[in-house]
Amino acid sequence: MAKRVYEVWKGSNKFIIGGRLIFGPDARSLLVTLLLIIVPVVIFCVFVARHLRHEFSPYNAGYAILVVAIVFTIYVLGLLFLTSARDPGIIPRNSHPPEEEFRYESSMSLDVGGRQTPSLQFPRTKEVMVNGVPVRVKYCDTCMLYRPPRCSHCSICNNCVERFDHHCPWVGQCIGLRNYRFFFMFVSSSTLLCIYVFSMSALYIKILMEDHHGTVWRAMKASPASVLLMAYCFISLWFVGGLTGFHLYLIGTNQTTYENFRYRADNRLNVYDRGCVNNFLEVFCTKVKTSRNNFRAFVQEEVPRTSLPRTPEAEDLGGDPRSKVEDDLEIGEDLLKISQRRNIEEIDEDIRSRGSNGHPHNTSEVDSVLGSDIRAPTIRSETRHSSWGRRSGSWEISPEVLANSTVTESRGYGAPKEANQ
Repeated sequence: MAKRVYEVWKGSNKFIIGGRLIFGPDARSLLVTLLLIIVPVVIFCVFVARHLRHEFSPYNAGYAILVVAIVFTIYVLGLLFLTSARDPGIIPRNSHPPEEEFRYESSMSLDVGGRQTPSLQFPRTKEVMVNGVPVRVKYCDTCMLYRPPRCSHCSICNNCVERFDHHCPWVGQCIGLRNYRFFFMFVSSSTLLCIYVFSMSALYIKILMEDHHGTVWRAMKASPASVLLMAYCFISLWFVGGLTGFHLYLIGTNQTTYENFRYRADNRLNVYDRGCVNNFLEVFCTKVKTSRNNFRAFVQEEVPRTSLPRTPEAEDLGGDPRSKVEDDLEIGEDLLKISQRRNIEEIDEDIRSRGSNGHPHNTSEVDSVLGSDIRAPTIRSETRHSSWGRRSGSWEISPEVLANSTVTESRGYGAPKEANQ
């Protein structure tokens, strides 16, 4: 039976409801966040808002305080759900490296004869143009793709995420291109909710002081829940309020948290900054990009891989790599024989020059030396099996070696003619 994409997903994400909702691997922390929101609101509604229903001139006007607290909490929880339960902008990983980026380069081998083996080289980075400025993008070994600009690989979710901002443990999800808007709205709305609960609790303390004509201390003793809520909201404001202010700065300058922390000391030009107004419009007034993944789709059978693209260097390598290796080994043997023949001819010329100046030498010595060319050791050709994704190629012959071999052969054929004359 065919499986669906979410069932064979290689990332660390967790799926529920048949792949309709996607969470990060630390989705359990989301329960803590829910408790931190719901429990204080329940305490507020029971011990504070309920007593404020009839404290205003229209008799039932105080119900608005209770209703606003409930509705606003539901709104915050909805934003939390949209942030944590959707695809943040995951880029589907490739099953194979991008073959169009392969290139052949010759590297010296340590085998006999100084053979050169063309090997596949894969560039780790490449440059793309962003607003007329070249930006270097990196290759991801895990996802086997070049990351688009502003994309980064999350080590927690094990995915490459577009416009990666950070991985938030409080929502149990990466924050990226598709959920950054909802994340900011969730944080800023939580800030407003804290301010609302703090203000209404302080108002209830003030009403208790007026009703009992007492001091603040007596009012606090009359409603300890209000005191706890005020302390809790005050501490929470330092976190969610500070986070809201920080992300307002990031949006205004069109930065991500990742870029701000990593490139802060580089003082590099921000090629994505379009001005404060346009930056805010880009985040809040643009259509949310469609997900690149269909987690409920059935897994397609992998199409057989086509051969690597033919480059000028690859064209020289020929068709069958194994037969090319055998041919190249034969060429190596020929080159070794040529170099040996050249050394023997130099010895022969040295012997002849000595013979003309001094006593003649025995010709059998020359014949024995020349005969060694026939008995020159040969190299056993063994087919070398290439590793995956790497094509064994031929050894290139430099023009200098070919030139020397031509001169040597001309000497070898010329010497007997001179001897015959």
